[in-house]
Amino acid sequence: MNFRVIFAVLLRRYKSRQWMQMGLLLVLLGIAVTPNSMAEYRPHNGTLKQGDDREILLLLDKQGALTLHDAIKLALQKNPELAAFAKEIGALEGVTLQAGLLPNPQLQLDAEDISSRPSDPGARFNSIRISQLIETAGKRSARIEAASLGQERAAQDFETRRLDLIAQVANVFTDVLAGQERVQLATESIVLAQKVVDTVTRRVQSGKVPPIEETRAKVAYATTKIQFEQAKHDLDVARKSLALLWGSPIPSFQQVLGHLESFVIVPGFDTLTEYLHDNPAAVGSRLNLEQRKAMLVLEKARRIPDITLNAGIRRYSEPHDTTALVGLSFPIPVFNRNQGNLLEAHQRIDKAEDEWAATDLRLRTLLVQSYEALIAAQNQIAMLREEILPGAREAFATARRGYELGRFDFLGMLDAQRTLFQNQTLYLQALANYQKLVNEIERLIARPVDDVSNN
Repeated sequence: MNFRVIFAVLLRRYKSRQWMQMGLLLVLLGIAVTPNSMAEYRPHNGTLKQGDDREILLLLDKQGALTLHDAIKLALQKNPELAAFAKEIGALEGVTLQAGLLPNPQLQLDAEDISSRPSDPGARFNSIRISQLIETAGKRSARIEAASLGQERAAQDFETRRLDLIAQVANVFTDVLAGQERVQLATESIVLAQKVVDTVTRRVQSGKVPPIEETRAKVAYATTKIQFEQAKHDLDVARKSLALLWGSPIPSFQQVLGHLESFVIVPGFDTLTEYLHDNPAAVGSRLNLEQRKAMLVLEKARRIPDITLNAGIRRYSEPHDTTALVGLSFPIPVFNRNQGNLLEAHQRIDKAEDEWAATDLRLRTLLVQSYEALIAAQNQIAMLREEILPGAREAFATARRGYELGRFDFLGMLDAQRTLFQNQTLYLQALANYQKLVNEIERLIARPVDDVSNN
């Protein structure tokens, strides 16, 4: 089944929960599950260890294969940085709760003239007062609004990090998949180079070519073995990097499942630009501006003094009388009219507007770069697949047959072999680069490219 179909359905489902930026859409980098694309290479350190997480082992099939969906699931559940962002959102829930609480009443006890002479007990009295601060000018509602916007902005920061994490998982997953294909290609190159060595050896033994050609063939064969070892090393590094994204120091999977040759219909640049506003970084910038405006409203409200009401009773020693007390107090805004905080709030709004514009410019710049690179990658892949690789294969086959028949020299055949190997590696690199560029565009527009193409 195609991953694009699966996650397009998931995306539409989660939109109803306001999980618009759910990072699963970024796994649509074009990797469709197909067991036929599994590389034959089995890393020596991929054996399942006794200490591995049971949850990870349950996601793997009998061959220890890992899908992109499961890799993303593990990263979302176990990545410590993402967990830290989630806890920050929980902390800001407390800030919003605190912003909506009313001020506590105050209890005041007074005992006056306690040093009066016993002959004059009437001068003594005790008082009990309860005071309550009354906030004016809508300060409480403005404070709640500012805190709520701060919490929403933190949620967008969490979504941004989640998208980044999933994009990172998808990119490293592509590296692992490309590494498997590269190891398989290097294995085939070794087999092919060995056939060349055998051909040259037979011609040397028959006296048709000098022994130096056999030495050159063996050098070329040794070079392919070095490339194979390098491909294995790169694959091991990619596998460990992927496992570390969910906190596992040793990969528990044997291989990953996927197919690099999966392509999308790329919409026009102007069409893609319309969806940049859905990127959580853009949403967060807008919320930051709204929060700064809410803070300005709050600072304006703080110019108006709050009122403190108090009520109580007073008990006289002689005669034993009780008197009711009522009072009202408020500060007189003569010196402090909240001028400094108002100036700061205005400047913060200007700064937030600049940050919003900068975020929009940054996203557009990244989209331009990724889009142009994607078009170039498409052209490169098409040229390699349709022209260069068929020509390189035919040239090598012709040079090899001609060498066996004595019509071509060894250097011509060796050059054709090297050209074929280089272009095959270049084709794998182009495919991996294409998938990462699709992944980057989908991260920027916060939706699958296929969804945009179908609209």
